[in-house]
Amino acid sequence: MTLQAPTSVVMIRPHAFRSNPQTRADNAFQSALPLTDGEIAQRARAEFDTAVAKMRQAGITVHVFDDTGTDTPDSVFPNNWFSTHAGGHVAVYPMFAENRRRERRWDVIDLLKRDYRVQDVIDYSGLEPDGLALEGTGAMVLDHAERVAYVARSNRADPVLLERFCTHFGFEPVVFDAVDATGLPVYHTNVLMGIGTAYALAGLPLIPDAARRATVAARLAEPGRTVIELTGDQIANFAGNAIELTGTDGQVLVLSARALACLRPDQVEIISRSASLLPLDLPTIETAGGSARCMIAGVHLARR
Repeated sequence: MTLQAPTSVVMIRPHAFRSNPQTRADNAFQSALPLTDGEIAQRARAEFDTAVAKMRQAGITVHVFDDTGTDTPDSVFPNNWFSTHAGGHVAVYPMFAENRRRERRWDVIDLLKRDYRVQDVIDYSGLEPDGLALEGTGAMVLDHAERVAYVARSNRADPVLLERFCTHFGFEPVVFDAVDATGLPVYHTNVLMGIGTAYALAGLPLIPDAARRATVAARLAEPGRTVIELTGDQIANFAGNAIELTGTDGQVLVLSARALACLRPDQVEIISRSASLLPLDLPTIETAGGSARCMIAGVHLARR
C-alpha cells in the first residue's frame, strides 16, 4: 500500500437509491431516468453488488454496510461524511443537504475502531445548525503523501471549516474556483480531480483564473507526478471521479466504465505505467451526480 492508495475501503449498499431532490439545485451532474423509484433502486443495487465483486476480485478489501432506510437517497456516497488518515485519525463531517445528514452511522466508525488502529475521531457535524458544511473527500481531494487539500470553492466546502480541518489534520489548503460549461461552480472537487501515486487527473480547464490554474498544476506535479489534464467533456463523464487503491497485484485505478470510455489512449497509457484500470458499470448510480470515487471511502488506517 502507498499513502495515497489504501488496500481497504468502506462502501454502503443502497436500498432506496434515487436522484436526491435536495441536491439537484447545485449538482449539475445529476440527471433523471424514466423509471419508477423502485426500478431505479433495484438497478443501483445490482450495479453496487457487481462493483464490490470486481473490487474484491482485484484483491481490495471492501467493508460493506447495508442502508435499509428510505430517506437517505445518497447513502451510496459515504466518502462525503467521513474520512480516515494515517496515524489513526478519523474525521466526521457536516453535510449541506438536510437529508444527507442522516447518512452518518456510528456502526461504521465502530468497525474502524475494532479492525484498525484509531486514536481519535474528530466530529465536525455539530456545526450543521450554523449552516457550515465540509463534505469530506468530495469537497476536498487529499494528497495524503504531500499533505495537501485541494478544494474548489462551493457551498459544500466552508472556508472556516476547511481551515479548521487542515489545522487539525496537518494539511495545506490549496483553494481555487472551478466552474462548469454553464458557469456554475463545480459542487465537489472530486468530480474534477483524482490523485494517484505517480499521476494526477485534473480538470484544469475548469479553473478560469490562469494564474491559479498554473499554481494548481504545478503543485500537483511537484512530487514528480504526471499531471493528466482532463477536458470539460471528460469531467462531465466522470473521468475525474476516480480513486487509486492497492490490490493483490499493486495499484488499481477504480473508475466508471463511462469515465474510462472517454479517456484518450495516451492518458490511459500514462495511468497504466503504474496502475491497472478497473472500470465499474454505474449508469444508474451516476444519475445521482456521483460516480466510482464518490462510492468509496478509503481506509488510510493501520490494521490491528
